[in-house]
Amino acid sequence: MVREQVPVADGLFTWPSDQPQLIGSHFPESGVTTFPVQASCPRTSSQVMHEVLLERRGTLWSWTIQGFPPKSPPYAGKEGPLGFVPYGVGYVELSGQVIVETRLTENDPARLHIGMPMELVIIPFTTDDQDRDIVTFAFAPVQEA
Repeated sequence: MVREQVPVADGLFTWPSDQPQLIGSHFPESGVTTFPVQASCPRTSSQVMHEVLLERRGTLWSWTIQGFPPKSPPYAGKEGPLGFVPYGVGYVELSGQVIVETRLTENDPARLHIGMPMELVIIPFTTDDQDRDIVTFAFAPVQEA
């Protein structure tokens, strides 16, 4: 039986989709693009904004490994300290427009390096009280052909 999959939050990424994209905001007066969507420009406070779909591929700008369970709240995962699996966290630059803070699918420091190509993927995060799979976005290293 396949469980229903729902996004961790509405308006973060297109879902369901075979080619999901993050949803950002673009402020034409300043040229600033943000993720997630914001109602006002962080540079000018302008509220002239339109939503944009961000590129699926980018470049790893910086990273670290989350080696222990984050504090809850705000972390919403259900695993305890014994079931916790370390995961990568990074910043991925998309088209020179915006840098996205994101979970990474890779948690081996030997396999991550600044400047490597990354691609958006949707991954399982947790389950909710209705036994649905909650999914979130992450970036995975691009597999060289």
